[in-house]
Amino acid sequence: MPFDQKQIYPIDFNNSAAVGVDIPFSDPAVFKPNYFTKDAIKNNLINYFLTNLGERYLVPTFGGGLRQFIFEQINTNNLTFLESRIKENLNTYFPHINIGDLEILQQPDLNIITVKLTYSVINTNINDTLEIDFA
Repeated sequence: MPFDQKQIYPIDFNNSAAVGVDIPFSDPAVFKPNYFTKDAIKNNLINYFLTNLGERYLVPTFGGGLRQFIFEQINTNNLTFLESRIKENLNTYFPHINIGDLEILQQPDLNIITVKLTYSVINTNINDTLEIDFA
């Protein structure tokens, strides 16, 4: 009988090898390394949401592009379009992630968009939630 085998990233057991860098850059040496795959994936997702479309060289479709919606008229059509585009891009650029729930909340009087993403990493025990405000 087959079973669902969980993958453990071996680099997570090596305390001297960094997997990525934390966002925001706030360490005195600018880059604060992180040592766990879970943290690296979360920081990669934060980087995705903070990137504008066309901002990344040679990958013009990478990025959440959320800043462009802050000063537009926020309505359900815009949010539905934005949600579907984000889901499609996350499936393209992060194929190892299953999107559990994606909510885009609005505060139109304050021009704030909040993104809440619940996700899991395929074949691992990594489950996490990410919440970002764009103002």
